Amino acid sequence: MNALPSMPSHTRLICPLTARDLSGMRAALDAALAGGADAIEVRLDCLAEPPTAAQLAQLLRGVEAEIILTNRSAGQGGNFHGTPAQRQAVLQRATPDAGETPAPCVSVDVEVETPPAPPHHGQAKIILSQHHFAGPLADPADVMASIKQTPADVHKLAFMAAGPEDALAALDLLRAADGPTIALAMGEAGVASRILAKKFGAFGTFAAVKKGSESAPGQPTLDEFRRLYRWDRIGPATTVYGVIGCPIAHSMSPAIHNASFDATALDAVYVPLRVEPGPDHFNRFMDALLSRPWMDWRGLSVTLPHKEHALAYVGAANCDELAVRIGAINTITIGVDGRLRGDNTDYAAILDALCATMAIQRADLAGRRVTVLGAGGVARASVAAATRYGAEVVVLNRTPERAARLAEEFACRHAPWSDAKTIDAEILINATPIGMHPHVEQSPLDHIPPSVRVVFDTIYNPIETALLARARQNGCRTVSGLDMFVHQAARQFELWTGLNAPRDVMRHTLLHRLG
Repeated sequence: MNALPSMPSHTRLICPLTARDLSGMRAALDAALAGGADAIEVRLDCLAEPPTAAQLAQLLRGVEAEIILTNRSAGQGGNFHGTPAQRQAVLQRATPDAGETPAPCVSVDVEVETPPAPPHHGQAKIILSQHHFAGPLADPADVMASIKQTPADVHKLAFMAAGPEDALAALDLLRAADGPTIALAMGEAGVASRILAKKFGAFGTFAAVKKGSESAPGQPTLDEFRRLYRWDRIGPATTVYGVIGCPIAHSMSPAIHNASFDATALDAVYVPLRVEPGPDHFNRFMDALLSRPWMDWRGLSVTLPHKEHALAYVGAANCDELAVRIGAINTITIGVDGRLRGDNTDYAAILDALCATMAIQRADLAGRRVTVLGAGGVARASVAAATRYGAEVVVLNRTPERAARLAEEFACRHAPWSDAKTIDAEILINATPIGMHPHVEQSPLDHIPPSVRVVFDTIYNPIETALLARARQNGCRTVSGLDMFVHQAARQFELWTGLNAPRDVMRHTLLHRLG
């Protein structure tokens, strides 16, 4: 390979062009550059017809960003179905000759499977890559070591993640890298490896120009990197927070917490962490996270279905007494020494949102009849809050055994789900996920019982659920999960940082994200 000046050391936001024709690629390229992309990956395998060097030069005319030429094979997740020799011939024809480089730096991405070694491509740098779409790797470090047996300017490994612990394993590779490296865990569970790549000095990470133009699963868009995750602020000293749940793509927590970090000038980033249901998956991720103190994780939000698993993992001795009684936590604080603290911020958020709407004090809940739908983590917090202040509570759940256990724990009554049509209560709290986006047409009740005066839906997306819309039409006061969400998130922020939460920023951000 010809010696070229060293490429910049910063972590690049690389936008892949995946259009079927050159005009579509040029439109996407212009959008990528306008959005702040540092480098452009031209996916030749996506084009219906391979371009010549002259056509590629025309495509890239006037472009000053770094360029990566890729002709990904079908076996590595691409669209080219020819032989390795044919694939290389396409790259060879498209690669500019010496002196014809259309941008400050051109790289060619070549798969490890190409024998015996990456060919010479004019003055192009060589990115040597390997992709595993079938699933996670047993030993990513061993695979990366094998890739690095072949000399190249950049070494790249991408593999599918089963859980966010695989994203952490990808970041291990960046931390241990002795040269320009790309290491990514693909899929929704691997998103953290893409966002945190800059913290650990990756050569680059990939950002889709827009939704639907992703070249691999799990790519955030360029706008999400820049605006949502505050890409330009991420550095080696950035502290890390995240939200654990399943599903998690719908969560608004990254938006409001990252906006809060921005408003308070904190060097921090908050990422989504998809952890599959079950305590084993939760425990495996937590073990992986805590074994890497150098990653600077300081706090976690916990949502469905892991709030009870979180309490069990952190331990009752490390949680506040009320959280232990509720049997679930939604907030984990991680000390610099690795010690864990668990809290339930849903409890106070429910009380604050309900009492503010009703214009009453907490003590005024005494004697009021409250029906709670559900028996999960939010339901437990709702029952604990209402009974703590003397309300007469009835629990309804589709699984009657769970309703009975919850009612027994808090010395209140339970009833079968079929009794929902004849509820005799002033306040109705929906603590089930029925009606949550994307199933916005659903409602736990097909009518509002005549005794009900206040309806509180703990769902925040959409802001007005089908249940709340029906309640409003019936003249009831309504409490949106948005108010509860802001209150609980603000308390999380304060527990983690010791600062007053910018509640107005949180609320504005949530309203903006929800349209």
